[in-house]
Amino acid sequence: MSIFKPAIFGELKAAAERKKEKGTEIINLSLGSPDLPPAEQVRQVLSDKSALENSYGYTLGGTKRFHDAVANYYKRRSNVILDPDTEILKTMGSQEGLVHLPFAFCDEGDIVLTTNPAYVAYEAGIKLAGALPYEMPLRAENNFLPDLDAIPEDIAQKAKMLILNLPGNPVPSMPTTAFFEKVIAFAKKYNIIVLHDAAYSEFYFKGDRPFSFLSIPGAKDVGIEINSLSKSFSLAGARIAYMVGNAEVIRIMKEFKSNLDYGTFEPIQEAGAMALDNAEEITERLRQTFKQRHLTLTDGLKRIGWTVTPSDGGMFVWAKYPYEMNDIDFVFEVIAQAGVVMVPGSIFGSEGKGYVRIALVQEVTALEQAVERLANLKILSEVE
Repeated sequence: MSIFKPAIFGELKAAAERKKEKGTEIINLSLGSPDLPPAEQVRQVLSDKSALENSYGYTLGGTKRFHDAVANYYKRRSNVILDPDTEILKTMGSQEGLVHLPFAFCDEGDIVLTTNPAYVAYEAGIKLAGALPYEMPLRAENNFLPDLDAIPEDIAQKAKMLILNLPGNPVPSMPTTAFFEKVIAFAKKYNIIVLHDAAYSEFYFKGDRPFSFLSIPGAKDVGIEINSLSKSFSLAGARIAYMVGNAEVIRIMKEFKSNLDYGTFEPIQEAGAMALDNAEEITERLRQTFKQRHLTLTDGLKRIGWTVTPSDGGMFVWAKYPYEMNDIDFVFEVIAQAGVVMVPGSIFGSEGKGYVRIALVQEVTALEQAVERLANLKILSEVE
């Protein structure tokens, strides 16, 4: 029997295609795939380097150019000093890195602390390693942050790893200095490796810079941050990301990955370096676009009676709809009635029941139209 559950995205796509065949224009807000193109200078570097005859050999890992660009980016954007040789590891997308991490550090039966809801790839990595997840619920009363004090002592003693994702997917809750300080103290007490998935770090709508876990004193003592160029720089298909932080964790992961792949296409690394070198300009445009989308959708959903999780960042809206209906049934009913595609919250964990995840991957006019369609749903089980 497979240890994996079938993904729902194919079923959502099929339902949307059936609705489209009937003449309805689909508004797809399911996948978190960037709709904005990469910056022109990034595309140009990729094009130019790909045309060179000597660009097609194995890279065997991250190039010096890419590692230096990551180090410079962290110094400029988060005031974090990284050694390019010992504290940075290039990965083939963040999902590749975070799925493989439990392999390198967990034995069969070890416990990994993760959240509920959580990005589905975390569970895949934990299961592949033969480890066991311990789920920390994300609830409104705790600002959708995990409650470390609620973890039983025997679980904390056995845990090998703690996975966090702030701002998150599917819940776009934001980190605080106090919370990260508590995470570091907890990890030191129980000798736990912390993995902070920072894929959405540039999706902040307040402040003047991304909030890195590594910017908190002591963070490099206990863990690493993994960051992707997929979302912030619209390079999702290029599959390039990096792990940064604790030198011993990076060393072990380098050895592990040397048995798995021969590196990322050098022109992609060059394009990634160009993106990081120009992050301030590129990500400012991104934030202005997504902030407006975020405001449009959250304000619209509140207006029609939905409960929206407060957030000052992220690429998604996490919302509770005002109907007494199973969330999986609900999203398919919405497709059938309105042609709006969302993801049911329960696929991310039991705490997601009754919620939907909505990706901000359409223009403002499409989001306004989606809200209008959702306002006209005819569902008999509406809560009075």
